[in-house]
Amino acid sequence: MEKTRILIVEDEEKIAGIIRQYAEKEGFEVRHSPDGKRAIRDFEFFAPHLVLLDRMLPEKSGEEVLSWIKKRTGVPVIMVTAKDMEPDILDGYGRGADDYVVKPFSPRVLMARIKALLKRSTGPSFREKIYFEDVEIRPEDLMWKKGNRTAVLSHREFEILYLLARHPGRVFSREMILDHIFGGEEEAFERAVDSHIKNIRKKIEFDSAHPRYIITVYGAGYKFREIS
Repeated sequence: MEKTRILIVEDEEKIAGIIRQYAEKEGFEVRHSPDGKRAIRDFEFFAPHLVLLDRMLPEKSGEEVLSWIKKRTGVPVIMVTAKDMEPDILDGYGRGADDYVVKPFSPRVLMARIKALLKRSTGPSFREKIYFEDVEIRPEDLMWKKGNRTAVLSHREFEILYLLARHPGRVFSREMILDHIFGGEEEAFERAVDSHIKNIRKKIEFDSAHPRYIITVYGAGYKFREIS
């Protein structure tokens, strides 16, 4: 049986070693990239199922590596970084990160979050596609397709889009979205939802400043527009 592959992108050898030790105990196959350039090369050859990505890296920044990954694939990425200010966390989600873990962290909690994210990331392939007008929402590859235009979403972006699109016209509060997507994780907060929605709109809307599909209901939350 093929092992689940995890790519650790971390310039601090001690931290990378601790994560590797715990990940291999859990049965994962692990590769370590000490800098951003190496991470991109390793990503292509190692083909990981999940990436643990430090934000502050030599050669190429974590932000650059994250953008490179998300432009090409829907592989889930957990940012593991010392940057713990709310704007930094929101920026990470805005760039497509699926989760955000602040150093110092518990290795056991990190393993639990990895397992939870991997479980969620394999889930969409068992769900039905959504069709309307010339739009196709495809769970198997986390893709939005409108005519000849396609966009690949992160796992959390897709979870939010799929939740809203399955219930057109229904208003979901930020708290409801948080509970569905993040499962009540303590570190999740309502502005993370806004950040994900902003990112989704950039990918699927013709004009993200005047969205056609995901509508803000002021004081209440978000809804996917009614489909006639």
